[in-house]
Amino acid sequence: MKKTKSIILSFFLLLWATIACKDDFLEVPPTGSLAQAQLSSEAGLEGSLIGTYSMLLGRGSGFYSSANNWFWGSVRGGDANKGSDAGDQSQMNEVQAYDPQTTNSDVLNKYGRTYEGIARANSTLGLLANADEDVSDDTKLRIEAETKFLRGLYYFDLKRLYNNTPFIDETWDAVEKIGNDKDLYPMIEADIKFAADNLPETQAEAGRINKWAAMAYLAKVYLYQQKYAEAKALFDQVIASGVTTNGKKYGLVPKFADIHRPANDNHEESVFAIQAAAGTGSINNANPDLVLNFTYNGGPAGCCGFFQPSFELSNSYRTNGGLPLLNGSYNDDANKLKHDLGIAADDDFTPDEGPVDPRLDHTVGRRGIPYLDWGNHPGKAWIRDQNNGGAYSPKKWVFYQEDQSAFTDGSSWTAGYTAINVNLMRFADVLLMAAEVEVEIGDLEKAREYVNLVRERAANAEGFVMTEEGDPAANYDIALYTTAWTDQATAREAVRFERKLELAMEGHRFFDLCRWGIAEDELNDYLSHEDAIIPASPFVGASFEGGVDEFLPIPQDEIDLLGADVLKQNPGYN
Repeated sequence: MKKTKSIILSFFLLLWATIACKDDFLEVPPTGSLAQAQLSSEAGLEGSLIGTYSMLLGRGSGFYSSANNWFWGSVRGGDANKGSDAGDQSQMNEVQAYDPQTTNSDVLNKYGRTYEGIARANSTLGLLANADEDVSDDTKLRIEAETKFLRGLYYFDLKRLYNNTPFIDETWDAVEKIGNDKDLYPMIEADIKFAADNLPETQAEAGRINKWAAMAYLAKVYLYQQKYAEAKALFDQVIASGVTTNGKKYGLVPKFADIHRPANDNHEESVFAIQAAAGTGSINNANPDLVLNFTYNGGPAGCCGFFQPSFELSNSYRTNGGLPLLNGSYNDDANKLKHDLGIAADDDFTPDEGPVDPRLDHTVGRRGIPYLDWGNHPGKAWIRDQNNGGAYSPKKWVFYQEDQSAFTDGSSWTAGYTAINVNLMRFADVLLMAAEVEVEIGDLEKAREYVNLVRERAANAEGFVMTEEGDPAANYDIALYTTAWTDQATAREAVRFERKLELAMEGHRFFDLCRWGIAEDELNDYLSHEDAIIPASPFVGASFEGGVDEFLPIPQDEIDLLGADVLKQNPGYN
């Protein structure tokens, strides 16, 4: 060994003597790397920014890491059960039962991939400080504003999921240990406000954040902190003047069914969306987070039976006189939706004939009702395990048969990798957040106006799910609120319930319940309801503990890395 080391040392001494006068030899970058000069060019800066955007997809880290939050916001919010069978992705059983362990791999993955987005944002901001002289000030300001918006958005995700986590910006020296003893909201506000103040009103390329979308997000951050006056000022401007990337004024897509169709991506309702793409050579560009969430053993993709709408959500679409049933009465035996749990696919079954909100059949795949253009949902034949996940299939973010070749990526094990954009915020969401603000400041009639705009679109009969014969597939009955709202508590409940109906399965519900302070009651009712119906219920003994389960645990790996004296665990976790 000594002889070998001597030979190697002699070789390097000879090599040094040969090239000592050519010290540029030491500056040759490793294969596959980019030099600072390349990254400081306008193209390099744009590439770094695009890499920051790309983390919205959660790239390459399981099925639960993207910004769409289908599991963290919708499954934990009672919109859906994990689905599939108990053994598949079993680490998520504890999460949906509000008992996540500090060592859960996907609690760690979500945390880590969100920080990867932040790291990329910080890297982009660092590169801007050394931008080439030919990069214009306007370009640098736009890139800085887009990057700070994304960093604020990633921190907003962390805040809602884990409460306070370490705030790291582009000035961090990579040596100092940063704790989680500071409130993230002031830094989130500062980043998103910088974006709102400095972004252009329109962007040339789809998917880039613009001024109006940043204002809408800043208003959302204010709303989460109950800063209603500040939120109202911004929502008013977005509703009155906001324009999309393509220069159109924000509005509601006329047909509810067209919101999630890939051929209609970046429409006037899309305020900010994750841009997905198929056939790019990487399935990580094609919604890797949503690949499990299709019917099982038939229909689109043929796998994997996850993200099954809950019975509680489905019952919520029952109507009376065209209006929703509030105060939980939709779960009463007389009102709950008829389902085919335990009924074989070849046995007779007649779908529910009672009045329902038409958004039910754009959200929930149920037996006997057309499932997009794949034919009638056959029930149990497309459900992996009814005894575990229930009777329903997801329907949003699922591709039509006619769209399969153009908008799916067939390069991997399933066609479930899709190019369907995921709207993180759409205009209906803005209207309903604005309605919520109006309720809290006392303008109940303005709130009713906004809610009715959303309901009016849902009532467009041209957008109903239809049978092959051209008839409505169910007894769709939806009406506007025609009586003046005079009671704040009643108006508040109506607005909140409208968010549930309109935005179901879109990753919002859990965060809404927590910020309203009603998660404990609502989610324990949900658990009891599902547990009583599902034969092999995944919710046996589950409960939601207020003051604990609003947040996930800080991953134990992170605490071990920084030390428990630096990174504090959230209350209720060991």
